[in-house]
Parts: sequence; structure tokens; C-alpha cells
Amino acid sequence: MTYRLVIKSAQIQQEQIILDTQQLHYLLRVLRLGNGDRFLALDGIGNAWVAEIRDRSAQIIQSVAIKTELPICLSLMTALPKASGYEQVIRCCTEIGVSNFIPVISDRTLLKPNSNKVQRWRKIATEAAEQSERQIVPKIVEPIKYIAAIEQVETTQNKYICLARGDIPTLWHSLQQQIQSEILIATGCEGGWTETEIAKAIALGFQPVSLGNRILRAITAPIVASSIVMAVLEAKS
Repeated sequence: MTYRLVIKSAQIQQEQIILDTQQLHYLLRVLRLGNGDRFLALDGIGNAWVAEIRDRSAQIIQSVAIKTELPICLSLMTALPKASGYEQVIRCCTEIGVSNFIPVISDRTLLKPNSNKVQRWRKIATEAAEQSERQIVPKIVEPIKYIAAIEQVETTQNKYICLARGDIPTLWHSLQQQIQSEILIATGCEGGWTETEIAKAIALGFQPVSLGNRILRAITAPIVASSIVMAVLEAKS
């Protein structure tokens, strides 16, 4: 079994990885590794090394190439669900391959996130990236108002907004066209998007799409959408 640990680039000094207290605890106490044992060090931005534990640091043995990322960057804009639902979204969608998380506050959002929440979300993304052998750790921005978020989206992105009802194409069908730039998918919270929010997104170039004939929970929808993108992109690559 290959054990994985996300580090910061600044921790590397002259082919040595200076491990912090939390990392040492994880390697030595949780994983029960010791001097001479090896693990895979990831810097979260695409680089990876085989490293060997030596006292309170680790010696870099060699760099390795890992190809686990989707061929196109996938960003997920999610209206925050209730309670701790967004934590599940982050964990699962990091495993699937999402690169950027954009938590938004829509007209029907009830959750009022604080800075502690954001730090927890980023910790979950790091853990999920380690577990799923991602080359990168996804970026999670601070929560932003929905209208401001969709106005900031690059015009070159393939943009989709997921709706629960309506005579609209499925996301799967829409992705069959040639996709050359980044993909952004927006999913709503409990109760979905308001008509005003939908109209504003369409006016800004978002394509309305369906995730199927069933009504999905606010937590399920982003996971399903991300899975569809993964399946289509990896089938084409």
C-alpha cells in the first residue's frame, strides 16, 4: 500500500521534507510508519515524490509522475445546502476530480458559513485528495453571493446550470459536443434556483441542463453532475 501526504512546497529544503507536528503524528501514530518507511509526498499543485522517513523529516528519494487529473478543469458552483451537507459534496467531488469549488449564497440558502467552516472544507479537500491520489488539492474560495459569482465567470468557460424540471437537454447530451475549455457546473440548494436566478444565469451564457428524470437532493446533484463530467471526459481521452 502506498501512503500519501500533502505537503507545502516551502517544506522542501535541500531534498529534505521538514515535517510539521501534525504530519509527524499522522505518519508515525496513525499510519504506524517509522524510520526507513516510504510514502508519497504531494505538493497539491501537480508534483509528487517518493520520500523516506528519517527522524523528524523525510528524504526525497525520487520524483514521480502521476496522471490522475481530468483532461479539462472542472469547477463546481454549489448553492450551499443545509447543515454539513457541503462537506459531503467536497469530499465526494474531490475524489471524482473537481478542481475548483465555488460555494455560493443563493436566494434560498439557509446556511451562514464562517471562516472556520471554510478552513474545515479545505481540510476535507486535502484529505480526499490524499485518499484518491489526486495530483492537486482543489481550491475552495470564500462563499460568495450567487449573482456576483456568475458575473465573474470567464466567458470562455463551458457553463451549465442544473435544473430539476423543464424540457431541457441532459448534461450528458450537452457534453457530447467538442469541449476545449474549462467546464463550470452550477447546482442549487434545497428548493432549487429561483426563476430570477435561472434567467440571470441564462442571460450570462449558462446552458440549462437536466441530471435525469428524478429529483435529486441538494447534496446528490453536484456529485451526480461531477460524475457525469468525469465519465464523458475520461471516455473521450
